Amino acid sequence: MSSTESSSHPADKSPRRQQVDQLLVGLRWRRLEEPLGFIKVLQWLFAVFAFGCCGSYSGETGATVRCNNEPKDVSSIIVLFGYPFRLNRVQYEMPLCDDESTSKTMNLIGDFSAPAEFFVTLGIFSFFYTMAALVFYLRFHSLYTENRRFPLVDFCVTISFTFFWLVAAAAWGKGLTDVKGATQPSSLTAAMSVCHGDEAVCSAGATPSMGLANLSVLFGFINFFLWAGNCWFVFKETPWHGQGQGQDQDQGPSQESTAEQGAVEKQ
Repeated sequence: MSSTESSSHPADKSPRRQQVDQLLVGLRWRRLEEPLGFIKVLQWLFAVFAFGCCGSYSGETGATVRCNNEPKDVSSIIVLFGYPFRLNRVQYEMPLCDDESTSKTMNLIGDFSAPAEFFVTLGIFSFFYTMAALVFYLRFHSLYTENRRFPLVDFCVTISFTFFWLVAAAAWGKGLTDVKGATQPSSLTAAMSVCHGDEAVCSAGATPSMGLANLSVLFGFINFFLWAGNCWFVFKETPWHGQGQGQDQDQGPSQESTAEQGAVEKQ
C-alpha cells in the first residue's frame, strides 16, 4: 500500500508543477533590470508605504481638568483619533465643576476625511495598476512591444497618476497640518468651556505623535517623483518616440544628398 501511495502522489503533483514551471519559465525576470521594470517595482512598494502609513494611523491627545472646589478631583481626558480623520465625530467627556452635572459630551473640531481618503484610494489604485503592469510587462512583453496601443495607454495612465499623486500629496499635506492644529492639547483646552472660567484649572496632556502620518506625506511626494521619472521611459516605448527619431534620420540623409549634389555641380 505504501508503494502505491508514494507512486500516486508524484503523479498527482506533476501537472500542477508543470503549470507552475511553465508560468515561471514564461516570466522574463531580466526585464526588472531595465528602468521600465525596475521603476514599476519601486512604484509598487512606495504605493504600499503611502496608503499603509496613512490608513493605519491612530493617535491620541488629551488634557487634565482640576476643579477648584473640594468635592471635585482631577479629571484626565484622553481622546483617540485616526484615519479617516473625521474629528467632528470623535467624542470625549468634558468634566463640569458644579454640583448639578458631572460631565458633558464634546466633539473634536474639523473633518479632514476628503484628502486622507483620496490619498489612500490613489495609493490602492497605484498598487493594483503597477502590479498588473508588472505581470503584463514580464509575461507579455512581446505583445507590449509589438502592439502600439499598450505603450500609449501606459503612457497616458502614467501621466494621469503623476498629476494625481502631486495633487494628493499636496492636499494631504495641507490636511495633515490642519489635523495637527485641531488635535493639539491647547486646541482641546481652548474648546472646553470649563477651562475659560475660574472654577477649574486646565493643563495640556499627551501630545499626539505624527511620525507615521508625516511619513505618508513623504511617501506621497516620492511616488510623484517616481511616476514623473517613469514618464520618459514609458514615452520611449510609444510610437511617438520612434517617429521623432525617424524624422531625424530622414533629415540626415537629405542634408548629405544636398551636399553631394552641390559638390557635383561645382565639379
